[in-house]
Amino acid sequence: MENIKNSIYKIITASGTGTGFKVSSQDFLITNYYVVKGSKEVAVEDNNKNRYFAKVVMVNPEIDLAFLSVKELEPVKGKITIDPNNEVENRQKIFINGFPFGMPFTVTEGIVSSSNQPMGGRNYVQTDAAVNPGNSGGPMLNEQGELIGVTTSKFSDADNVGFGIKHTDVIKEITDYNFSDTKYRLKCNSCDSFIIEETEFCPSCGNSVDVSVFEEFEKSNFATFTEEAIKELGVNPVLCRAGRDYWEFYQGSALVRIFTVSNNNYLFATSPLNNLPKNNLEELLTYITSNNTPPYQLGVYDNKIFISYRTHLSDIYSDRKEEVKKAIINLALKADELDDFFKDTYGCEMSIESKTESNLVKDVKEAIDDKDEIIESETVSNSPMDKLKKLKELFEMELITEEEFAIKKKAILETL
Repeated sequence: MENIKNSIYKIITASGTGTGFKVSSQDFLITNYYVVKGSKEVAVEDNNKNRYFAKVVMVNPEIDLAFLSVKELEPVKGKITIDPNNEVENRQKIFINGFPFGMPFTVTEGIVSSSNQPMGGRNYVQTDAAVNPGNSGGPMLNEQGELIGVTTSKFSDADNVGFGIKHTDVIKEITDYNFSDTKYRLKCNSCDSFIIEETEFCPSCGNSVDVSVFEEFEKSNFATFTEEAIKELGVNPVLCRAGRDYWEFYQGSALVRIFTVSNNNYLFATSPLNNLPKNNLEELLTYITSNNTPPYQLGVYDNKIFISYRTHLSDIYSDRKEEVKKAIINLALKADELDDFFKDTYGCEMSIESKTESNLVKDVKEAIDDKDEIIESETVSNSPMDKLKKLKELFEMELITEEEFAIKKKAILETL
């Protein structure tokens, strides 16, 4: 199960976060319907904080499953296997994988309390393993890394109990879905047909349809304004959503957050830049308190340097609207400049939130491991052309030698 986490992703929508995953036999990601409810476009984040644009292509609210198409991840082989003959037994070990409360990837261990617990007209896998908000849509695995269930958010009021959609139900949804396009489809759980157009009744069997399944959450005026500013930075705002009226994204190495607080009439934009050094603080603190970065404020919280901007929400409806938008854009640019400035001038380490060179090196090493595995794989999902493309990228980045490139290229061409 060592590399299983590379097949598990954080799902980020305008209303919160959840978990999704990829199985070895499919291109799409699997998650809960309730994780993506109200969204047809979401962000997907891997363990290295890389974000990808995803389209919701299938939903089945009754089962609480959804499939996501992520074009950039289609060539990536999933490492989670799924076997219809796998017998789930009471008291066997179970591992809950995901991103609880939107935190980094975690695994919790427990046992299967019941392999066939009836609830709400269906049977579920029940476990005593810790399941928290954010785990929803993530895989429940056995010790061999095989799927035995999908953590479901349907029963969030349960106390110290977690439930999962049985792997056999997941297999049926995978088997029934045979489309290569990225249209949004609702599966009728009565006749197993797929519905594309908004309707009150299934065109195939006449079963009633909840039309709200086709509706998307309406963005607030604040959200519309903020996403206009983010677009001007050349960033897809869908990839920046981290909850309702909350966004976070990287500008260079700096993490930028934009949000408003419930019952608060202010727009906030902020970025954690650097950690305070242990010595020679006087000159640094003098700079921080000298107001050198108007209209922004530099400050220190919990031994970390921040740059922040605040304005009243009414300003985005006034003749200051463009001024505020420009201030948000420039804060992101300033944050990317200042974290290097504090590092080079005062010896401040980058904050843990920063996207540093060490993170990039880690990404590259993991990419090499994945690429080697793909190159050796003979699965249809990784075509020779895909392998050649990735191999060429590694060589151009000088991550493999010319000799390694030639040997692996020859091996791939021999499969044609």
